[in-house]
Amino acid sequence: MGRRFVQERRQDRYYRAAQREGLRSRAAFKLEHLAHRYPILRPGHRVLDLGAAPGGWALVALALTAPDGTVVGVDVRPIAPAPRLAVVRARVGDPDLVARLGPEPFDTVLSDMSPRISGAYATDHARSVDLVRAAAQVAARVLAEGGSFVAKLFDGDLRPEIEAELAGQFRRLERTKPPASRAPSSEIYLVGLGHRRATSP
Repeated sequence: MGRRFVQERRQDRYYRAAQREGLRSRAAFKLEHLAHRYPILRPGHRVLDLGAAPGGWALVALALTAPDGTVVGVDVRPIAPAPRLAVVRARVGDPDLVARLGPEPFDTVLSDMSPRISGAYATDHARSVDLVRAAAQVAARVLAEGGSFVAKLFDGDLRPEIEAELAGQFRRLERTKPPASRAPSSEIYLVGLGHRRATSP
């Protein structure tokens, strides 16, 4: 980690606020903004958090779905425990993941997953699209009718393609950039509302 990056992070008001408030990551502020702008997290909701480590989004989701909402966090990395949080140690692409999540549908599927940064933007963008697609494939199988989906994407020329795929899965699809996202960053968030649950033939 370079000295310049460390210096910039210390000057970042969202990073400092996360440290001050005991949050697991500055990404928590991104989800808080999205949840206030869109009806994605409500009391009693059952939430699936894909790529959940270290748990910043999971804690926000738990707070906003209290007192009886639940969150299932999926990651190969460990996630510190919390009340009403269940952890599934798995990769999003694992073929048995959906079966391990159980039969009860989710009200919301979240994905703040990022690819390993290669430094080649076209490659990183394509990998980001693949992660959104993988998350959407899980969402298609576990989301309740009318449910919501949120996924981070590195913007680029493949964005219209993945948006077209998601548009067929949701009644409404929006693109947004939370204030807590760094201005130079290409990250945006795709928000799908009103999931159209596929019916068996």
